[in-house]
Amino acid sequence: MALFDRLSASLTASGALRRGTALLEAGDAKRAFPLLARAAQAKLKDAEYRVGRCYLEGIGVPPSRPNGVRWLERAATQGHVEAQVVLATLFLHGLADGFAGALFGGAAPAEPDFAAAADWARQAAAGGASEGQAILAFILSSGPENLRNIPEADRWYAQSAAGDCAQGHLGHALALARDSGSPEVQEKVVHHLRRASDQGLATAMYLFAMLCDRGVGVGHDPAQATELYRQASLKGHRGAQAKWGYALTKGIGVPQNLLDGESWLRRAALAGDAEAAAVVGDLYATGGALPPNFAEAAVWFRRAAETGHRGASRALGMLHLTGAGVPRDQAEAAKWLRVSAEGGDRSAHVDLGNLLLRGEGDEQDSVRTRTWFEQAAAAGDPVAAFNFGVCLAEGVGIDKDERKATEWLRKAADTVVNAQYWLGRMTIEGRGVEPDLEAGRAWIAKAAEVGMTEALTLLGDLMLTGRGGPKDHPGALAKFLAAAEQGHVGAMFAVGAMLGGGHDVPMDRVEAQRWFRAAAEQGHAHAQMMLGRYLSRDLAGELDIDRARVWFERAIAQGLEDAKADLAALPVEMGA
Repeated sequence: MALFDRLSASLTASGALRRGTALLEAGDAKRAFPLLARAAQAKLKDAEYRVGRCYLEGIGVPPSRPNGVRWLERAATQGHVEAQVVLATLFLHGLADGFAGALFGGAAPAEPDFAAAADWARQAAAGGASEGQAILAFILSSGPENLRNIPEADRWYAQSAAGDCAQGHLGHALALARDSGSPEVQEKVVHHLRRASDQGLATAMYLFAMLCDRGVGVGHDPAQATELYRQASLKGHRGAQAKWGYALTKGIGVPQNLLDGESWLRRAALAGDAEAAAVVGDLYATGGALPPNFAEAAVWFRRAAETGHRGASRALGMLHLTGAGVPRDQAEAAKWLRVSAEGGDRSAHVDLGNLLLRGEGDEQDSVRTRTWFEQAAAAGDPVAAFNFGVCLAEGVGIDKDERKATEWLRKAADTVVNAQYWLGRMTIEGRGVEPDLEAGRAWIAKAAEVGMTEALTLLGDLMLTGRGGPKDHPGALAKFLAAAEQGHVGAMFAVGAMLGGGHDVPMDRVEAQRWFRAAAEQGHAHAQMMLGRYLSRDLAGELDIDRARVWFERAIAQGLEDAKADLAALPVEMGA
């Protein structure tokens, strides 16, 4: 038979095609190509197709896209279905421009030619090619508006899926998913996604993994989801790379591997996956086993934020607000908080509102933020009601109206601690309501019960002075101590003052000096003066005139005139 093939190859075009095909399948492309070319010159469409593929893939001949397309078109014009499918694919991806290939080396794709792709795909689809049917359906569903026809696309996807084409299964599943309310339809969606995934289609693997991840239509199986994310990652699916990287960092379905996880997340982020970039930013911001690297975190948060990722935008704004890893810049913080808030992040609404209360941002920010709060408050959101009340109380983006402010604060006060504190303060001060020390103290006490620092401090002051209720110095000291331990500088000073004597609590000047020092080191002018007095007068067993002088000078530099007399009373420095 081999001898017959060799003889017929020298006599007939069909013999050359048979012999060339056999050689090609045996891996001898160098000897196969001349035989296939002879058969193609004789207009045998199967030979034309094979020659076209050889030119495209550089098999037995130097690669040449223009020559490949030319021979494929000759075969396709004669009705060769596989050639029609390949041409449709080339035109769809902008790879069928012969002139670009001839003049400039042919590496870079041109713009897709959807019309030509649709023509060849339609011919292949009519010829029964399931891949051609899937390509045609894709163009009809996702191509230019003038070519779209969703009902026809759905029909072609269904036919392609019936032919067991992976792309057809995927397209048919997505078409069915538009109306997947019934269990029967959901079952079909799962079936077709599973079939496409089993055939190795990366997008189908990713989508089926998400079903396994969430337990939608299939059993909840994080391990299987992770394995599918891994397989799709190896095929270059960036969404799967992000999921696979995240699974590795958290140990979901696989042993935890932070190094490999970060590497996959970084790969997905560099490919444009905003969520992956945000997760990488989180990894650097939190540090884990290593110290946080806020500068590196800012790089990744910015990459995600520039795509509109609201979580990364808020994180970047907070870095600029605190100066962690980036220059401290209130305007830049407001910019990114605005992006996050406009994306629907309610926490960013609050953060931006707090910035506005400190005088940052512009008038548009004020109006926009107030509008967000007002709309959400009207819809019954208690946090938004609190924030809208603050806008009314302070005139942020709206005329100040303290009466309306107290009304909104009261709506929020049953559940929002900050609202309890604000309502208590405004009630004590008579802002928007008649002054009522007792009622105001009750609201402040309610906020203090859950440990709100400002409420603890204010309640301590009310208990110390007896406003709105009985005096209670031990109780006041307990409130000041709780707030001081949370870092409230004013409360630190109050603890020092109470322990220093003159109040209905045991005096402890050593402890008083400790708290004065803590407040002084954070810039509290009166604490600096008191620490200077303790050190200059040996009130707590520590005499240090030089340090006392430093603290008096710091207090004076902040405008505390009382400290001048203390400084003047110190012994004159030697050599002065």
